Amino acid sequence: MAGPILRGLALLSLVMAMAVVLAGCQREPQSYRLEGPIYGTGFHITFYGDYDDAQLAQIEDSVKAALQQVDQLMSTYKPDSELSRFNRTPVGEPFTLSPETAAVIREAIRIGKLSHGAFDVTVGNAVNLWGFGPDKHPDRVPDDAQIAQALKSVDYRALELDGNTLTKTKPVYVDLSGIAKGYGVDQAARALEAAGVERYLVEVGGEIRTHGDKPGGEPWRIAVEKPISYERSVQRIIELDAAAVATSGDYRNYFEDDGERYSHTIDPRTGRPIKHHLVSVTVIAPDCMTADALATAIDVLGPEAGMQMAQREKLAVYLVVKTADGFETRASDAFQAYLADADEETQS
Repeated sequence: MAGPILRGLALLSLVMAMAVVLAGCQREPQSYRLEGPIYGTGFHITFYGDYDDAQLAQIEDSVKAALQQVDQLMSTYKPDSELSRFNRTPVGEPFTLSPETAAVIREAIRIGKLSHGAFDVTVGNAVNLWGFGPDKHPDRVPDDAQIAQALKSVDYRALELDGNTLTKTKPVYVDLSGIAKGYGVDQAARALEAAGVERYLVEVGGEIRTHGDKPGGEPWRIAVEKPISYERSVQRIIELDAAAVATSGDYRNYFEDDGERYSHTIDPRTGRPIKHHLVSVTVIAPDCMTADALATAIDVLGPEAGMQMAQREKLAVYLVVKTADGFETRASDAFQAYLADADEETQS
């Protein structure tokens, strides 16, 4: 009869053999891709795992439902959206929001305070005046009186949020385009995680959120686009694990009048397009809603004030500034970690 030691060795050998067999049966993670139109742009999702057709269909349905829900709640282009209905609500009348819209409004108010009004979701009337909102008109420059009139309804402090109940203390028009797209990315990511997906990249209109890594332990490599309007090229490569990245810039969305270029980014404090030399802002944050809003805020603030806020709040921010010799890049202290292992592209 075998002794305890021999029996133990035999059992260990059996366990090791079973482990080898099971390891050989495990499939390599498969790559899957989802894409489609949303928010006037498109979404692109890459994820890894091992799913059958039924699981893939369920994942796709849940992701699309999450993205479409944000559009139905927060679009200013849909007259029946929750946000459009709030905008028609009289001053002083409480309006009960969904938890989703309330979360976005709450973060918008926080970043409005953080940026001293450079980010203001009530800038909508000024945006519309310049032809960059849902009420588009032929490109033209508003006069001073029109701008002054629009500014009367720009004040995020007129929004009072109590739980999920929002009240306006004066006639403001709320436009969440500077934060809702990032929130949509977050909601798509949450839908993936609820379905058990742990390794993914979600991109909507250039706003990105990642989680996990790629097969082989490779990080997600994200390209920061060079801010030139006539071609698409890479300014910088950054590596992400579980984070979100958003970029704001005026190098593609603008109009020209009498030889002068007008950015689509409107400064809520002046009611006019920004005119400084900051052409691109990239922000990395734990969630895309916050990254999206911060990128807009810093874009409005400009290179000096924007970097001051980034350093003060320990934000991961990367700026591209136009100079007489081309483009100059600046990174906050918190952004340096994302640059350590990436080669910078030749600047022009």
